[in-house]
Amino acid sequence: MPPSTLGVLTEAKPSRVMIIEDACRGTRPCAASGMFICAGAAVLSSHPDMTRQPTDRERRRCTTPHLRAVLNGIGVGILTFNKALAVLFVNERLTSVLDIQPAMSARASSVADLLDGSAALDDTSVQAVHEACLAATEHAGEHWSSASLVSGSNARLFTMHVSALDDGYWVAAFEEVTAKRAAETSAIEQAMCDPLTGLPNRQLFENRLVHDLTAAGPDGHAALLLLDLDRFKIINDTLGHAVGDGLLRLVAKRLRSLLRSSDVLSRLGGDEFGLLVSPSPGDDHLAVLATRIVELVGRPYLVEGHLVNIGVSIGIARAPNDGREHRQLMRNADLALYHAKNSGRSTYSFFKAEMDERASARRALEIDLRKALALGEFELHYQPQIDLERHVVVGFEALLRWHHPARGMISPADFIPLAEEIGLIVPLGEWVLRQACSQAKRWPHHVSVAVNVSPRQFEDPARLLNSVSKALANSGLPGNRLEIEITESVLLGNQSAVLQALHQLRAMQVSVAMDDFGTGYSSLSQLHSFPFDKIKIDRSFVKDRGDTASQNAIIRAITALGVSLGMSTIAEGVETTEQLNRIRTEGCTSVQGYLFSRPLPAQQIDRLLADFANHRPYHVMSIP
Repeated sequence: MPPSTLGVLTEAKPSRVMIIEDACRGTRPCAASGMFICAGAAVLSSHPDMTRQPTDRERRRCTTPHLRAVLNGIGVGILTFNKALAVLFVNERLTSVLDIQPAMSARASSVADLLDGSAALDDTSVQAVHEACLAATEHAGEHWSSASLVSGSNARLFTMHVSALDDGYWVAAFEEVTAKRAAETSAIEQAMCDPLTGLPNRQLFENRLVHDLTAAGPDGHAALLLLDLDRFKIINDTLGHAVGDGLLRLVAKRLRSLLRSSDVLSRLGGDEFGLLVSPSPGDDHLAVLATRIVELVGRPYLVEGHLVNIGVSIGIARAPNDGREHRQLMRNADLALYHAKNSGRSTYSFFKAEMDERASARRALEIDLRKALALGEFELHYQPQIDLERHVVVGFEALLRWHHPARGMISPADFIPLAEEIGLIVPLGEWVLRQACSQAKRWPHHVSVAVNVSPRQFEDPARLLNSVSKALANSGLPGNRLEIEITESVLLGNQSAVLQALHQLRAMQVSVAMDDFGTGYSSLSQLHSFPFDKIKIDRSFVKDRGDTASQNAIIRAITALGVSLGMSTIAEGVETTEQLNRIRTEGCTSVQGYLFSRPLPAQQIDRLLADFANHRPYHVMSIP
């Protein structure tokens, strides 16, 4: 090996002396720092408060052995060489990294000889290191490279940085980054993984979807299944997030049991899962798989001591028929999922072209709906509520109607769910409150108005209470003439906040009615939680279905419950005299329905009230 280039040189300063020596070529200034540097390395030795020249003894102490110890003690492998790739210096860390015997390191005269003596490098890595050193001597500037160095059965990863020194010398620094890269890989894997279920998250799932569709080519077959849990939100809200999280983990475990090794299951977010089946086995097999998923997910779960039941709706899109690009396939699977949920839930649906047409029509309806409120296209109609004992109209239920300029009258069943979904129900509900209170102010003092309030409006109780207060104040309507109708679903959210809001409505003298009673999940417990003023018996118990005896028993039980709790009862959907007689026989105190009147616009209310005042209570009012 050529003589060592390590040395010592001196730079005097008022407070200390920086000493570096060049044993081979003398000292020379370093342009970057103003210090002196040798070809092999720049090494500093500090002598406090030395304004004198160092003694020979001090110089000898800071020469080659000292500097060699410093370079051997750092955690980076160092190799210096010249343009001919002759080795000038190798520190001990490099011999350890490359697994080179000390004797071999001492004999190596070239970079090639040194690398040949490495037991850690395979031929590919040797070539990569040699080419990086050679490239550095032929091109100015710094050169970065990396090589996977394999030692025994353990793979180790290093980065190599080659930079030029002065006078035709170069230094290569090797740093082990195995642990760093492992940590980075782990972080990436964690970022791509759902921490709750351990499944791939949306980003990783979409990456895999793109990969499989690309690998399959234009004629390759794959299937995408989007799964959405039914009734999960109710369980999560009522039993708590700990139960909800435990339930999601159990669902993921069940779904894994159905998969092939090539299938990919992901939790996309919330209660939605994605399943990539690639290659696709065909529609018949996909239908069998979807049926098994519905059946397995629908079995009961025991979570945190609670026995819970959920369902799952599934939308299926197939490549290439339903899309060759991953976004299109995701969109079409989502449309199929939407169709499955609207078909009764706990079922599956394959994507069909007409679903796209319906989605386009729905988007157009959404655009028109957003404009309708500003353009004044909504109107309230009112259906009378009749006291059966006194044969008088005691109130009206306000029902929203939409006069579309091109499509005519649009059914509330078509636009109310959409308004709920896009959040428009909140400002729309506030408009209904203002209009209903303003119009009811013109009616006789004993006639009230009932307004349906959406669960979405109760998500912001302060805003709801403010809108009720303003509607009463601006109209001059007394609070005791306004009735708020809610469904059980209102109480399935933040129950404490909702109950507080209901009590504040009661403080305004506003009455509260439980609508659609008997059709939800826990009516009796909800009646116990708040003293409602009225119970509305759902029309499904009034309509003639062939099981009159059981219907009568249910109506009788509800009215008896109302009496015992001090609540009045009203049956909706009464359309025939036979239904009316049944309702009255079972003890119901009030009714509403087409037997008495269809919902009427505000300008016809006076005529209807006059007809009832003239003792025409039980005829359909056909007012022009």
